[in-house]
Amino acid sequence: MSSTAAVRPAGRRRAAIWITLGVIVAVVILFFVFAGLYADILWYDQLGYLKVLTTQWFAGISMFFIGFLGMAVPLWLSIQLAYRLRPVYAKLNSQLDRYQQVIEPLRRLAMYGIPIVFGIFAGVSTASRWQTAALWLNGTSYGKTDPLFHLDIGFYLFALPFYRSAVGFASAVVLISLLATLATCYLYGSIRVSGREVRISRAARVQISVIAALYLLLQGVSIWLDRYATVTDSNVNDMINGAAYTDVNATIPGRAILAGAAVFVAILFVLTAFIGRWRFPIVGTALLIVAALVVGAIVPWVVQRFQVDPSQKTLESPYVQKGIDYTREAYGLSDIETIPYNAKTTAEQGALRQDAQTTAQIRILDPAVVSPSFRQLQQFRQYYAFPEKLNVDRYEVNGTQQDAVVAVRELQQSGLGGTRNWFNDTIVYTHGYGLVAAYGNQRSPDGQPVFMESGIPTTGTLGEYQPRIYFGEQSPTYSIVGGPKDGKQVELDYPGGADGAQQTYTTFSGNGGPKLDNIFKRLVYALKFQDEQIVLSDAVNSNSQILYDRDPIKRVQKVAPYLTLDSQAYPAVVDGRVKWIIDGYTTSDQFPYSHVGSLSDATADKDTPKPAYAFDDINYIRNSVKATVDAYDGSVTLYAWDTTDPVLKTWEKVFPATVKPVSDMSAELMSHVRYPSDLFKVQRSVLGQYHVDDAGSFYSREDAWTTPNDPTSPSSNPALQPPYYLTMKMPGQESPAFSLYSTFIPAGTSESSRSVLKGYLAVDADAGDTKGTVASGYGKLRLLQLPSSDTIPGPGQMQNQFDSDPTVSQQLNLLRQGKSEVINGNLLTLPVGGGLLYVQPVYVRSSGETSYPLLQKVLVAFGDKIEFEDTLDQALDALFGGDSGASAGDNNVPTEGSGTTQPGTGQSTGGSTGSGSTAGNTALQEALQRANQALSDSQAALKSGDWQAYGEAQKRLQQAISDAVAAEGQPAAK
Repeated sequence: MSSTAAVRPAGRRRAAIWITLGVIVAVVILFFVFAGLYADILWYDQLGYLKVLTTQWFAGISMFFIGFLGMAVPLWLSIQLAYRLRPVYAKLNSQLDRYQQVIEPLRRLAMYGIPIVFGIFAGVSTASRWQTAALWLNGTSYGKTDPLFHLDIGFYLFALPFYRSAVGFASAVVLISLLATLATCYLYGSIRVSGREVRISRAARVQISVIAALYLLLQGVSIWLDRYATVTDSNVNDMINGAAYTDVNATIPGRAILAGAAVFVAILFVLTAFIGRWRFPIVGTALLIVAALVVGAIVPWVVQRFQVDPSQKTLESPYVQKGIDYTREAYGLSDIETIPYNAKTTAEQGALRQDAQTTAQIRILDPAVVSPSFRQLQQFRQYYAFPEKLNVDRYEVNGTQQDAVVAVRELQQSGLGGTRNWFNDTIVYTHGYGLVAAYGNQRSPDGQPVFMESGIPTTGTLGEYQPRIYFGEQSPTYSIVGGPKDGKQVELDYPGGADGAQQTYTTFSGNGGPKLDNIFKRLVYALKFQDEQIVLSDAVNSNSQILYDRDPIKRVQKVAPYLTLDSQAYPAVVDGRVKWIIDGYTTSDQFPYSHVGSLSDATADKDTPKPAYAFDDINYIRNSVKATVDAYDGSVTLYAWDTTDPVLKTWEKVFPATVKPVSDMSAELMSHVRYPSDLFKVQRSVLGQYHVDDAGSFYSREDAWTTPNDPTSPSSNPALQPPYYLTMKMPGQESPAFSLYSTFIPAGTSESSRSVLKGYLAVDADAGDTKGTVASGYGKLRLLQLPSSDTIPGPGQMQNQFDSDPTVSQQLNLLRQGKSEVINGNLLTLPVGGGLLYVQPVYVRSSGETSYPLLQKVLVAFGDKIEFEDTLDQALDALFGGDSGASAGDNNVPTEGSGTTQPGTGQSTGGSTGSGSTAGNTALQEALQRANQALSDSQAALKSGDWQAYGEAQKRLQQAISDAVAAEGQPAAK
C-alpha cells in the first residue's frame, strides 16, 4: 500500500512538470506570434496606413470563421442526425460489430473533431480569398456591357468570380456531409447491405435524399453560372477568348438544359424522402450523366466538326471581331492612332532640319552601360553604390527640358569590409547620399558622362534638396536612427578630407519608423530581427526609431496589397526631396472577350529579368495609381491616376481614404511622372496580334508582329529589346515630347523570321508640369505602320550591318587594342527625316581593375548608309551629305582629329588634320592642354578623397572646355 501511494504522487509531479513545460512553450510561441503582429501594427501605424492592416485582418478573420462555420456546422449536424436517428435494435454483422467496438470509445471525439478539422481547412481556404469577397461586396459598375449576355462588365470582374467560388465551396460542404452521413449510417445500421439487397432506414433515407437534392441543386446553379464563364474562356483554336459560334449555338443552350435537368433530379430526390422510392432519382441521375455527355460534349463536337470547321472563317468572324474590340478596350488600346509611314531610305542633305529639336535630345548615354562610370566617378567610398541599370528622367535646365540619366548614391554595407560590426551596421552607416544625374545627350572629351548634378555635398543644376537616402533599393535590412536633440551625432553623413578624418555626422530628424521608446518595443523588435543588441545596446535611446522594409516597391506593396507594381522604381528630385516614383496597376483575368496573356512573359526583356507575380495571367490592366516614397523618411503617398478605373474605385471602397486624388499632385511631381514601361510592354505584346482590327485578316494571322530581340543580348540567350525613353516628335505631334517607344518585326520561328521593321509604337510619356492636371497628350499611343513592300532593316539586321561593315570593323579593332573591351550601347530607332534613323553609342573599357566604359564613338544609319564618328553631331553630318540640318547634343564636345581616342587619356592615336584639327590654333591647343591637366588633377583628387581640390579642378576643367569651344571657331595662326 505504501509503495503504491508513493508512486502516485511521483506520477502526478511528472505530469505537473510536463503540463507546466507545455504551458511555458505555448506562452513563448504565442509571444513570438504576438511580437510579429505588434511589430506590423507599429509599422503600419507609423506610416499612417493602420486601417489597411486592420481591414485585411478583419476580412481574413471574418472569412475564416465563415468558412469554418460553413463547413463544420453542416458536417457536425449531418453526423449528429445520422447517429441520433440510427435504429435502436439494428442487427449488425460481426464485422460492423467489431468496428463499433473500436470506434465507440472515440465516438464523441470524432463527432466533434472531424467537423473541427475540416472546418479549419475550409476556414484557411476561405480566408485566403477575402479579396474575392471584398470585390463582390464593393463592386462598381464598369459602364459597358458584354456583347453576348448584355450584362455590365463589372458583373464579370467582381460578382461572377465570387458566385462561382461560393457555389464551389457549398458543393464541397454538401458532398463531404453526404459522405459523412453515408459512413455514419452504415456504421450504425441505418444502411444495411445483405447480398444484393440494400436496406435504408426511413430517417436515413430522408437525410440522404435531402442532402443529395441540395448537391444537385448546387450543381444546377454551378452549370448555369458556367454559361456566363464562356465569355472569358479561351476559344477559336485559342485565337481569342470568349464565346464563339459553337458556344453560342450549342454549349450555352446545352448548359441551360443541364442546369434545368439537375434541378429536376434534385426534386426527384426530395420526393424520394417522402415516398421512399429510389428508382426515380437513380434513373434521373443516370439520365443526367448521359445528358451531360451528349449535350455537354457530343453535341458541341458535332456542331464544331460538321458545321463550323468547314466554314470556320465565315462563322467565327463576328466573334473574332468581338475579341479584337474587347481586347483593345481591356488593355487601353481603343484610342491608338495608326499612321501609315512611308519611310524614306535615302539620306539627303539637311533632312533633319524639321526634326532639329528631336536631334538635339538624342540620348547617347546608355543607362544599362554607364553604371560602372557612375561608380568610378561618383561613388567616392566603397560603402556607396549605384544600381546596375540606371534610370532615364528629365529636368528643366535653363528653361529647356533635358533628358537625363539618373541614380541615387545608396548605402552598400558590404563595402565596409573588416569594419563591419553591429554598431557600425545599425547605428553609424544608415543612409546613402545624393542623386547623381548626367546629361543624356552629352559626353566629356574623353567619353565620360557630363553631370548636371553630382558630388558630395551635391552640386549642380537641380537646386537645394534633402540629399540623404534612408529608403532605397539597396538599403540595409534595418537601421536604428535618431537621438536626443542636443546629443552627439553618430550617423555618418558623408566623408570628407584627404585621409577621411573630416567626416560629417548627422542625426535623423524625420518620422521614418516605429519609435523604440520603451523596453517592450525593443524586445518586440529584438525578437523580430533575432538580435539581442536592440535591447542591450546603450546606443538605443527613447528617441530612437527603427527603419525597416525600406525598399520603395515593398513599402507600396504593403500599403496597397491590391496593386501589381511596376518592376522599376525611379528616383526624382521633387519639391526639395528625393522621391521614388512607382507605378501601380489594377489587373484582372475576367474581362469578357479579352485576350489572356502572361504578365511576366510580356514584361521580361534584356534589362528586366522575368518577374514572379502572384497572379500572372491577365486580360485587363490599368495604370490606376502613381505612388511616391520619400527617400528620407519613407512616407508613402498614393495618387488615383486613372479615376475611371472601376477596379480602383472598388478597392477605394475597401480601403477608404488611402488614395489621394490626382489634384493633390504638385507641379514638380507631375513633371517627373512618366508613362510606365511595364504597361507599355504589355500593350506592345498585345499589339503584336491586335494591331489588326479586321476579323478576316486577324483570323488568317497574315500580319502578325513581334518585338525584336535586343541585338546586344547574347545569341545563346536572346532577350527582347526593351522600350526606350526619348524626347522626340512623332508624326501627328506638334512638338517633341518625352516618349517611350518600341519596334515590331514580323512574327515567325527562328528559322523563318525576318528582322525587317513592320511597325513603330510610341506613347506620349509626359504628364506635363501643371499642378493636379494631366497633360492632354499624355498616354496617346501612335503606331507607325510601314508598307509591307518595304524592307526597312530591323534592329537585328541593322546591328549585323554595323558589325559587318569593313570600315566600322577596322575602327573597332583599333579600339580593342590593349585588350580593351568594346561595348555596344542601346540601339535607338527614331522616326526623323522622313525615315528611320538608327543611333548606337559605342563604349570602350580598358582591362584595368578600376576601368569603366567611356563613350568613344557613335554609329548611325539611315536606309543602307552607315557612318561611324567620334560624336553624334559629326556622324549625322557625315550621314546626311555633310550637313544634317540639325545639331546633336554632343556637338560642343572638343575633338582631336578624326582618329580614335584611347580610353581615359583623351589622347588621339591618329587621324588627318582638317576641320577638327588643332594644328596651328594656339588658343585651342592651350585650352585643351589646360583641360587635360584639370582632368588629371580631378582624377588625382578623387583617388585621394580631397573634395576641395576636386571641386577646384572641375571648375578649371569647365573653364578650359568653354575656352576650347570658343577657340575652335578662330582661324589658325599664320
